[in-house]
Amino acid sequence: MSRIGKKPIDIPAGVTVDVSKHNQVTVKGPKGTLYQEVNPDIKVEVAGSQVVVERPTESKRHKSLHGLYRSLINNMVIGVNEGYKRELELVGVGYKATNQGQLLELALGYSHNIIFALPQEISIKTETPKGKNPLITLEGVDKELIGQIAAKIKSFRKVEPFKGKGVRFVGEKVRRKAGKTSAKK
Repeated sequence: MSRIGKKPIDIPAGVTVDVSKHNQVTVKGPKGTLYQEVNPDIKVEVAGSQVVVERPTESKRHKSLHGLYRSLINNMVIGVNEGYKRELELVGVGYKATNQGQLLELALGYSHNIIFALPQEISIKTETPKGKNPLITLEGVDKELIGQIAAKIKSFRKVEPFKGKGVRFVGEKVRRKAGKTSAKK
């Protein structure tokens, strides 16, 4: 983790990074604002157009925290500047996805539809192209939040290995099993 922590983070134009005396990092950009509490042992400094993260000792704990906070701050800078996007597809006969504002309604082969409320920080778009699987597109500035929401939506109908039906990320490879074979005597 220490090799990751040693790399400085470049701040793009239009993004500002502030570090409070209570070790709270605030990143503001064109897409929004993100906050992150940093462990008091780790030192975060803004030097010109770069953010530098330093650790006090070479202990294993400090090395792991060093890499962790460097990655979190880097993800925040990328998020407020460019944003993050995650696409899921629904593979299966009769699987549908629709949304009204922040409410996502999924028909995944159960006896009832699943209604899932999304947080305001995430924008959602559902589409059903003709002849293709329904798509769900999640966009936002917080990489961790988008990952959590995408994993939760995936958990409603996990991909099964025999037919490959379920909710999956676009481009995700599913390992398929052969299934039953008839016994020859």
